[in-house]
Amino acid sequence: LFLSTMIMGTLISISSFSWFSMWMGLEVNMLSFIPLMNEKNNPLSSEASFKYFIIQAISSMLILFNFLSFLISKEYLTPLNFLLEIIFNSALLMKLGMAPFHFWLPEIMEGISWVNTFFLLTWQKIAPMILIMYNSQMNLFLISVIILSLLISGLKNWNQTSIKKILAFSSINHMGWMLSIILLNQSLWSFYFIFYVFISFSMIWMFKNSWTPSIQDFFKILNSNKSMKMFFMFNFFSLGGLPPFLGFFPKWMILKVLWMENYYILATLMVFLTLITLFVYIRLLNQTMTFKISESKMLFTSPKNFILNFSNFCNLSGLIIFS
Repeated sequence: LFLSTMIMGTLISISSFSWFSMWMGLEVNMLSFIPLMNEKNNPLSSEASFKYFIIQAISSMLILFNFLSFLISKEYLTPLNFLLEIIFNSALLMKLGMAPFHFWLPEIMEGISWVNTFFLLTWQKIAPMILIMYNSQMNLFLISVIILSLLISGLKNWNQTSIKKILAFSSINHMGWMLSIILLNQSLWSFYFIFYVFISFSMIWMFKNSWTPSIQDFFKILNSNKSMKMFFMFNFFSLGGLPPFLGFFPKWMILKVLWMENYYILATLMVFLTLITLFVYIRLLNQTMTFKISESKMLFTSPKNFILNFSNFCNLSGLIIFS
């Protein structure tokens, strides 16, 4: 029931023709996702759902304030329209968990299940992103948010040990890439988002079935399973956008569009800042190579292993395309 209303709330927001119905769709989505977050066997989920409610309520109040202020000022104080646009975008960026409004996302992800983590990193991003596309244009404020998101996601992952926090900051990085293209090419944004959902599903499925909260515990599993170690490497290479893996292609196309639209400095900065994240991922992968433990072969008869094998074959499709 709550899952269906959560989906319905998103659809109401992205298909609305009025400010009120757009706001109402966001509220339906939020109030449907909170019961899904709250789990009986997870004491941290109550705290996470409460924090999520507070953050989303604050951003919803800002959106409502923005609507009312715009209706009052549009005929009298037109210079305020740009300020109201910044407030509106800030509220949506807070819902997305993008920098500098990212502080809540890693903490909340620590207290929820892997299934809810997947929804929080994927489905919950759709409505705010599309609303930014409907009501904004590329400006200095959004460019600053893009650069800050890529920078913070790389630096915060530097000495990170929690798997969910690594995925949270990785999501902030990908949101920066998606925000850079959604105002220029909506079809390419859809293409990138589909790739992002697939890679996120592959990563979360792998971590969910390992039952490990920290990256050190996961390394122990990797060092007892050679195939799992290989899949872990492929997924992280694809998540970071390392060529020629699957995650590289949407980034490559975004850079081409930015270059064609004369955003040369932005494209260059995005490449260099993404290299920080890639370096962190490669350093993590290097740690898995330093252990020398007896390894076992992975069985391919299990349905779970079949999903892992299929997803990692898709991650390798970049190699096939290049060849």
